[in-house]
Amino acid sequence: MVVGQFSIVDEADWILCNTFHELEPEVVDWMSKLWPLKTIGPTIPSMYLDNRLKEDKDYGGSLFKQNNDACMKWLNEQPKVSVVYVSFGSGAELGAEQMEELAWGLRSSKSNFLWVVRESEAGKIPKGFVEETSENGLVVSWCPQLEVLAHEAVGCFITHCGWNSTLEALSLGVPLLAMPQWTDQGTNAKYIMDVWKLDLKL
Repeated sequence: MVVGQFSIVDEADWILCNTFHELEPEVVDWMSKLWPLKTIGPTIPSMYLDNRLKEDKDYGGSLFKQNNDACMKWLNEQPKVSVVYVSFGSGAELGAEQMEELAWGLRSSKSNFLWVVRESEAGKIPKGFVEETSENGLVVSWCPQLEVLAHEAVGCFITHCGWNSTLEALSLGVPLLAMPQWTDQGTNAKYIMDVWKLDLKL
């Protein structure tokens, strides 16, 4: 699919990119010399940025059932900048060993954490982990990521560095811990770590 898109790129009247010039000036300037590029990012609802469009509050849909009430109620009870938010998007899959190391790392840190683990991945959580960490952690199958990242309790984001998650965190000023898994995520992690110097890599 991606290769097919690039094969017809010269036929396009416009190429719209979910980025902005100030974030990637060299890339945008270079690509603009080759194609009719227009930056339209960040494509985050106005409510989280400048609030110019009062009705622009969300993306309008989700692939998964969200645990909105549980997530937000729990976050509201946490101190400011105290929560480690952990999510690897809708497609990335951690190996069982990675999942176990992450779980025990969260437990050992004694930090408050909100960890999104899709139902298809839940079997990889170490036995007893959820119960052992229930006083300072919450594990859910999905949550409203923008609301979570915008919440004052969130202090950092352990992420796979998918572009949407990266751009959301950057736009909302949330520090990142990068744990890329596949596709563009390694490149994104390298860029935000070495070029923008905005994250640490796990």
